[in-house]
Amino acid sequence: MASYNLKINGKTNKVDVDPSTPLLWVLRDSLNMVGTKFGCGMAQCGACTIHLDGNAVRSCVLPVSAIGKQDVTTIEGLSEKGEHPVQKAWLEHDVAQCGYCQTGQIMTATALLKKNPNPTDAEIDAAMSGNICRCGTYLRIKEAIKSVKQ
Repeated sequence: MASYNLKINGKTNKVDVDPSTPLLWVLRDSLNMVGTKFGCGMAQCGACTIHLDGNAVRSCVLPVSAIGKQDVTTIEGLSEKGEHPVQKAWLEHDVAQCGYCQTGQIMTATALLKKNPNPTDAEIDAAMSGNICRCGTYLRIKEAIKSVKQ
């Protein structure tokens, strides 16, 4: 066990966990932040996507010991009431069906739009290609991303 002070959603959280524990499980099990989902456990589906210093990363394979002083943002940290422009676009375009993958989709889309506020279809496809939606809402996801005005 080791002690870590993690800056998550603007607040410092102290956790005592094994250094190899994936950040996903620290978030969910140690800090009760359950918005970040477990999908595959191999960084292949994108359900566990969070932001690390503004970059979309898969938390299921990221050991807590690798975080250091980097800022972590989860879906809970985008906005307190779900009023982030990407979250609003998701609702306006009726993106979610089952909704399980959507936190990861939103986190990936948010990171893309922060770096590129006006992405082309090809840029959206490339950025979102690592996020799997079993319901197949990819066209609505793309339309939602294209509609966001930052």
